[in-house]
Amino acid sequence: MAGLNPFAAKMFLSPKSLFPSPFIRQNPNPKLPHSRYNSTLNLKSACRTERGLEFDTGESFFRQESATGRDLGVLAAALYRKSKGKLRVLDAMCGCGIRSLRYLAEAEADFVLANDGNENYRGVILANLSRFPRGFGEAKKWLVTHSEANRVMTECYLRRDYFDLIDIDSFGSDSTFLRSALNALKLDGLLYVTSTDGYSSGGHRPYHALASYGAYIRPVPYSNEVGLRMLIGGVVREASVLGYHVNPLFSYYSYHGPVFRVMLRFNRGKLPNNRHYGFVGYCTQCGHSQTFSWEELGCLNCHCDKANVSNSLVVLGPLWTGPLHTASYLIEMLNLAEQWGWTGNGMGLDLEKLLRQMVDESDPELPPGYVKMDEVARRAKVNSPPIKTMMSIMHEGGYAASRSHIASNAIKTNCPVAECVRIAKELAVAG
Repeated sequence: MAGLNPFAAKMFLSPKSLFPSPFIRQNPNPKLPHSRYNSTLNLKSACRTERGLEFDTGESFFRQESATGRDLGVLAAALYRKSKGKLRVLDAMCGCGIRSLRYLAEAEADFVLANDGNENYRGVILANLSRFPRGFGEAKKWLVTHSEANRVMTECYLRRDYFDLIDIDSFGSDSTFLRSALNALKLDGLLYVTSTDGYSSGGHRPYHALASYGAYIRPVPYSNEVGLRMLIGGVVREASVLGYHVNPLFSYYSYHGPVFRVMLRFNRGKLPNNRHYGFVGYCTQCGHSQTFSWEELGCLNCHCDKANVSNSLVVLGPLWTGPLHTASYLIEMLNLAEQWGWTGNGMGLDLEKLLRQMVDESDPELPPGYVKMDEVARRAKVNSPPIKTMMSIMHEGGYAASRSHIASNAIKTNCPVAECVRIAKELAVAG
């Protein structure tokens, strides 16, 4: 680690080392039992451990279930530093500071600006980050500030103090941070955005979604995937206004919250003609989903009723219609997770399974949405068919198909729903 003195370097615990860590609170008095030492701390604390790093949450909002989202962010950040040789992170809404700490300790960030608008969290943030050497001058490793997120990012932009990665772990569907974040981001940098607005993604607040992300959203069976596409589309729109474009490296949904998180790469240039920014249509009559371009507006129909503009066609957008992930980057993330020992044991199996499912979901042949097996069973009037068997038959028929990390009993596929129903009926007869 650059900037660490030899003694600190020996004590540093990374995912690749087995040395004691300064992030695990050490007992300064060997004669005092560790449990008694912890109990003497006069802090409103809630001590937790994540990937071997001990930290306090204090009175800040903290969701243990979001650890996977933090794992994904750290892996992406570490790969960026490996490829670029440097990593400066702005954690715009850092809470207790656990993400900032992990970017320092695991992604080996050269500098982290940890900002949170609530000054009451300052003590716990400083306590957590102080377990990592702060440094001075040009070697300073981290800084804690307390400003409104838009203000701190705008001030960085005005100073031309750009960052390689900006993490915005916001609440609800507040998209007002997007433009200031893009302004403060380096070209080819990473933007990690968040939404927790399940009502808008579910189509229950279409005008709220329109105001926040420029997309009119209506209810469809795959609303949680729509939440990711709505969020990506909002960033695509903001980047386009500034003359840039973004591409999702990974898109992650967690039902705890719910939480929608997307990591995007930011670059100069207009969107290509096949920019994957359009509309999605779902037919309530036959269950088929398809995408529509801007040029097709005004003549939308479903193949089950081509002669008419189908009254059963639910159209939503504009939003992102392309792949949710970049397979090559996910494969590198999976390889790194394996190197760090984050896969193949206990919780690691969940992360490994997730990354492998995301790689499968990255197939450009897969359209937006997924088909739930319960819906197929209802239309076929049979018991729910086994997913593995359904996918195997789809592949044999030349269709693309993968499991969805969003819904466990669903398949992402370009196989028409009518064909899925036919396969389910045949399986029921044969079984």
